Amino acid sequence: MAQARRRGGVLASFGFQVMAGMAVGLGLGLLARHLGVEEGQAGHGLSQGLSLAGSMFVQLLKVLVPPLVFTAIVASIANLRELQNAAALVWRTLFWFAVTALIAVSIGIGLGLLLQPGVNTSVAATAAQTPHTAGSWLDFLTGLVPSNVLGIAASTSVSDGGATTTLSFNVLQIVVISLVTGIAALKSGAAAEPFLAFNASALAVVRKILWWVIRLTPIGTIGLFGNAVGRYGWDALAQLGAFALAVYLGLGLVLLVVYPSLLLANGLNPMRFFAGVWPAMQLGFVSRSSIGTLPVTQTVTESALGVPRAYAAFAVPLGSTTKMDGCAAIYPAVAAIFVAQFYGVPLHLTDYLLIVFVSVIGSAATAGLTGAVVMLTLTLSTLGLPLEGVGLLLAIDPILDMGRTAVNVTGQALVPTLVAKQEGILDTAVYNAASGDLEAEMASASERAA
Repeated sequence: MAQARRRGGVLASFGFQVMAGMAVGLGLGLLARHLGVEEGQAGHGLSQGLSLAGSMFVQLLKVLVPPLVFTAIVASIANLRELQNAAALVWRTLFWFAVTALIAVSIGIGLGLLLQPGVNTSVAATAAQTPHTAGSWLDFLTGLVPSNVLGIAASTSVSDGGATTTLSFNVLQIVVISLVTGIAALKSGAAAEPFLAFNASALAVVRKILWWVIRLTPIGTIGLFGNAVGRYGWDALAQLGAFALAVYLGLGLVLLVVYPSLLLANGLNPMRFFAGVWPAMQLGFVSRSSIGTLPVTQTVTESALGVPRAYAAFAVPLGSTTKMDGCAAIYPAVAAIFVAQFYGVPLHLTDYLLIVFVSVIGSAATAGLTGAVVMLTLTLSTLGLPLEGVGLLLAIDPILDMGRTAVNVTGQALVPTLVAKQEGILDTAVYNAASGDLEAEMASASERAA
């Protein structure tokens, strides 16, 4: 099966199809922006179509997250009986989450001080506005305790068109529910075997549906990337060029220097890692959602990087909410320094230490409220800086969010890979064979399982 796909050539490659989707999306987005995306303008229909295609694709991915996380973690708990070092895996995972976040926030602080983004800006003070959502240190505790057995929350908004109720899920709560359920099943002994067998069967079904959705990625990419280009363009970068440069330079240093250095230090070929994680990086970049990319991140971590499913099913979902080197380390560090410089507030050594503390610990505190803006408000409130400064940066947030999310999902695959290598459970043959073609990797994984 994999051999047949290889004969299909480059055009049949999943990675090529996604890149082609980005190119088509770029062209359509530029066309929509040229025609005008506001209601009544010629490009409005095209913009709406791109937005619909992209949002529907992300919704399809997100709807699979709760069943995938639950069934995969319960199955992994059952399989942990085969692993003798389960406790060490957990502690090493948390340790490397903290270490990589510490490195990332240090880079962010250094670039903020070097490039002086809050001084070298022409953004008007009138753009400042208080954000609608803010992070709190209580969010971690409330996020850990499930509000219901499904980890689902409902919110209602009222507008001129009436009241609208939307449902959302908290991945951290689902992780907690899944862990408790899996442990309870193990403690129940033979009585739980039918449940575990059903869970394993359900996981197989969810993975099959997931692969059908993943095959739609090139189409989703056209909508997501085209909508981002059409709606936001690059005009706002002129006023915040130094800030955007600092953020993307920091993301580049983490992605292209820090991560490869950690891989080399652990005897792993960085090129093979990036070949394996490339599909998740692509989707993270265009979707701007770590949660939406979670199914793909978990798939490549297992199938392309050789991390055992029993461990990856725990580490990757946990990382999708608490491991965000882009959104929770580099960005809030640079943004906090930007706000302080813009308002002329001097920062001292203790303030920089607080930025480090918030970035290393705070990503867990904001797990119940996703988004870089929430993390930034937590950082600003901890430092006593004006929250209105968030509004200064909102104009280019979607442009920055693409790079931030790509780094986030890369780190969420990196840590399990490093820990698996250190614990001697990484399948190095799978890792060294990573091709970057997700379809071929999935086929190879199915053949190995058979």
